[in-house]
Amino acid sequence: MDKKSKMQAEKHLTGTLVLSVFTAVLGFFQYGYSLGVINAPQKVIEAHYGRVLGIAPLDRHATNASREDGTVPVPGTEPWGGTEGTLAPPADSGEDPATSPHILTMYWSLSVSVFAVGGMVSSFTVGWIGDQLGRVKAMLVVNVLSIAGNLLMGLAKFGPSHMLIISGRAVTGLYCGLSSGLVPMYVSEVSPTALRGALGTLHQLAIVTGILISQVLGLDFLLGNDEMWPLLLGLSGVAALLQFFLLLLCPESPRYLYIKLGKVEEAKKSLKRLRGNCDPMKEIAEMEKEKQEAASEKKVSIRQLFTSSKYRQAVIVALMVQISQQFSGINAIFYYSTNIFERAGVDQPVYATIGVGVVNTVFTVISVFLVEKAGRRSLFLAGLMGMLISAVAMTVGLVLLSQFAWMSYVSMVAIFLFVIFFEVGPGPIPWFIVAELFSQGPRPAAIAIAGFCNWACNFIVGMCFQYIADLCGPYVFVIFAALLLVFFLFAYFKVPETKGKSFEEIAAVFRRKKLPVKTMTELEDLRGSEEA
Repeated sequence: MDKKSKMQAEKHLTGTLVLSVFTAVLGFFQYGYSLGVINAPQKVIEAHYGRVLGIAPLDRHATNASREDGTVPVPGTEPWGGTEGTLAPPADSGEDPATSPHILTMYWSLSVSVFAVGGMVSSFTVGWIGDQLGRVKAMLVVNVLSIAGNLLMGLAKFGPSHMLIISGRAVTGLYCGLSSGLVPMYVSEVSPTALRGALGTLHQLAIVTGILISQVLGLDFLLGNDEMWPLLLGLSGVAALLQFFLLLLCPESPRYLYIKLGKVEEAKKSLKRLRGNCDPMKEIAEMEKEKQEAASEKKVSIRQLFTSSKYRQAVIVALMVQISQQFSGINAIFYYSTNIFERAGVDQPVYATIGVGVVNTVFTVISVFLVEKAGRRSLFLAGLMGMLISAVAMTVGLVLLSQFAWMSYVSMVAIFLFVIFFEVGPGPIPWFIVAELFSQGPRPAAIAIAGFCNWACNFIVGMCFQYIADLCGPYVFVIFAALLLVFFLFAYFKVPETKGKSFEEIAAVFRRKKLPVKTMTELEDLRGSEEA
């Protein structure tokens, strides 16, 4: 960001804008908390399930592995090393299936994975509810789902705990599926161009902060024990209540007011609240141009995103960045991290795993400052390449671990580097780049389909990883290295730079350029031709 842009950004960073963005990303904090909170108290909750159902749980090699990557951990999906959730082979005792320990595995699997199912279902309605109610009112309404879901989990000890937790996780998943679309939509629309990337990165920061807090609170001497686990599960309801009341103070998206509702004066008032004393007419003129183009085309549906050549290239990019986030292998790194720390002689691997969470959070903060300076495309490519090299190092460390004990330290370093590179690019960028790739008309549908893709990949990886890990052993990271190479090549040839560009300029790239946009120079040339 040059000196002039920096001064403009500082001028536009008002208290109302900070409040609005902070309030919105509380939805992503709840998402992160819900992802991480279910892992730490697994043994305690399963034991409670067993007491309620009259079933003795299977013995486990218990650890407190947690995950910060934005994927949903599923019991039995940890790899060959015996990390958390690895079940002892059951004996064929001929017992009644209704009272078999296997029923606990089923209930626990549902308790975890139903969260992703809820997200997949609700993500399709993001565009509709965002357009019908407006961005702020929609976030207000869907918060009711979060509060209800957290109440069900918080009161789990007062009823059939397994059913209350499964129901609560499902309802919370519905909330997070809606929130993961509404929040980027709102933040991208209220942010000035100079700050759009930095503020968009806060989505991922909110996620990793939620996961880190859930990890710490999940320690057995805090809330991860038999007495306090319902409070641990339901605690993100506090964030939901806070967001609900803060949203009452937030202005509606000026782009929504102007383009969707045609309320010019209300849009100007909203812009003045968000920008302070800055003249809103420049942004109003940009909105007017976007509104005219939107009026000249029919309403864009999800089907049209795929069938219209006008949007096809952009929607492929939008889906691929979501796939690359979930299939990059970040989940595998966190599945295996605690086991590697144990082999390296760490006495309390749970604290080492929390240490990874701290590094995760710190580098997400760093990415907030990098994204506007280096650009989205550059950071995305750098992150993918760094993860690729780290995956190769991880494979070498795991394969040679039995021959050289010091290789465990190579693996540990690879874990931290993998996480760092993930948070530099592939972690935060997919959450907001989709909103940047599309103008007002197709944006809600694009965010909905991208959100569904992210949740679906999330669920697929969680359900399938165990089988891949059993088949490939330590070589599982070779698969992820190969996928990362594919994602890198796709991003290099297809993903455009969006830093500092208006929505219309970015959309124009896909409308006018049949060849992939590779460099900022092409975008500058395009912008210059439009001005001419």
